[in-house]
Amino acid sequence: MDERVTAQAIGKYERGEDVPSSGVLTALAKALGVSLSYLLDPLGIELTGVKFRTKANTTMRDRAQVETEVLEWIEPYLQIELLLDLDSAKWQCPVAHPCQLHEVNDAEQLARDVREEWKLGLDPIPNMTELLEEKGLKVLTVPLPLHVSGFTCLVGRGEGQPELPVIVVNNQFSLERRRLTLAHELAHRLIEADSLSDKDEEKATTLFAGAFLMPREHLLREVGKHRNALGYKELIDLKRLYRVSGMALLIRLRQLDVISKSTLIYAFQSIARGWRTQEQEELESEKERGQRERALRFERLCYRAEGLISLTKAAELLRLPT
Repeated sequence: MDERVTAQAIGKYERGEDVPSSGVLTALAKALGVSLSYLLDPLGIELTGVKFRTKANTTMRDRAQVETEVLEWIEPYLQIELLLDLDSAKWQCPVAHPCQLHEVNDAEQLARDVREEWKLGLDPIPNMTELLEEKGLKVLTVPLPLHVSGFTCLVGRGEGQPELPVIVVNNQFSLERRRLTLAHELAHRLIEADSLSDKDEEKATTLFAGAFLMPREHLLREVGKHRNALGYKELIDLKRLYRVSGMALLIRLRQLDVISKSTLIYAFQSIARGWRTQEQEELESEKERGQRERALRFERLCYRAEGLISLTKAAELLRLPT
């Protein structure tokens, strides 16, 4: 037995007070004559604080289906991080504590603060999924029931271990909508839930998402401080620049008083007719729906664990043919 695996350490593992590193797991597997996969039994995780972002009320069946999908994904994710000696709980939260917002409009400043803390500047964000994964959030992009746009939750791992924030997004929706959902769910992770009413919290998270993806200074530089009208081509070029939906872009322009309420209404009655329900000139074609800005960190970790897990086990974790 490796000298690092002491009787005291084994006692802590058995009582759930500590978890072995990848080196210790390898030594234990060798000493016991079993595979690493055998030692990586269920971690006893559970989901808490699930907040669905839905088009309509979710059914119990929908909730069960979604939560099962997350549990089946997060457990091997944590196992791989354990094997690679990675700190699962290390996410670069840009605020010291969940923010207390006094009013909905405070979300505008919060978006600026997050961009500044993460040193993002004012340019459009090329890949929202990659950004959040780089900052340590667990992101899952999978097909979900059509009622569910996405949700955020916490993964509990037992006593003494911090809960892990997770964001799940429905990849059956357009890329424009998925990016907004990611920003929206990020806001839920940052805003103190009790600081606003449920209705105002949703308004604040929506404002945050728009401000985070379309910073005030950058957008005003592109379109000017006041416009009486906007053409179809200009709107499409802007939505491609910020990689957001046309409807979100128009609403953001109204928030910043670039266009008046009457101009917004006229746009939805003319060049933007139908944009509320059908995205125009999507960034992804129907054939590649869900392929852009996928969550890839777990996949990369599985390949990185070569030598620690078998090819068969890697294929099982990735749900791919061997």
